[in-house]
Amino acid sequence: MKYAFWVVFCLINLSKSEAQTTFIEQQMSFPKFKNAYNLRKDSLEKQYRRAHLDWPVKEIYIRSFKYDSQLEVWGRNNHTEAFRLFKTYKICALSGTIGPKRMDGDFQVPEGFYYVNEFRPKSNYHMALGINYPNSSDKLLSDSIKPGGDILIHGFCVTQGCIPIQNEQIEELYLLAAYAHASGQEFIPVHIFPIRFNNEKDLQFLKKSSKDEMEYQKFISKMRLVFDYFEQNKKLPIIAVSSNGDYQIY
Repeated sequence: MKYAFWVVFCLINLSKSEAQTTFIEQQMSFPKFKNAYNLRKDSLEKQYRRAHLDWPVKEIYIRSFKYDSQLEVWGRNNHTEAFRLFKTYKICALSGTIGPKRMDGDFQVPEGFYYVNEFRPKSNYHMALGINYPNSSDKLLSDSIKPGGDILIHGFCVTQGCIPIQNEQIEELYLLAAYAHASGQEFIPVHIFPIRFNNEKDLQFLKKSSKDEMEYQKFISKMRLVFDYFEQNKKLPIIAVSSNGDYQIY
């Protein structure tokens, strides 16, 4: 029985190792990824280890703040640990205003709770990570015919509703996400907030911007619950969506 368990254990770990190798090798077939790997990987690994995070990457969490034009990358070594802040990138262009995306062509950056659903090593915007807008909440609250889509975190400082960072920064983020995916993290969370809810200047701006919008105030109250939970615990709560599109936090 012990021998059988050991064989199963070895096969499971072998399959994980093969999955990691296969995905990274597949990405290496794309010139932009291979170039980013050769230029960034060694330095990125050293930086990651200095943050007391194990390499290769196990899990990451991405959160973005529209008003502050910042994108944070957090990491942890297993699903029971608290996340540690690894790096903060400057978002180098922004379209639209505070508020969620609700239709195609509104140039709004979404607000809400998403995950990476696509790797684009051949993006027209250097390299890109797709996010799953519209999510199940957006599908209920946005335009039913044309809610919009194709929202990315990408390079080149241009945007029509996406989240752009500098090319060298998207190369780093792409590598981190690729290793996390290869390590088995199927859903890399990407949370997009209007503001930092623990910053008084941000709060005053949001209060002024949303004073006559009751539905938006209700929406951002749920976003604040997630922000506050993470600030306190450095872990993510369970987030569900009700039948009317509201976020439910547990």
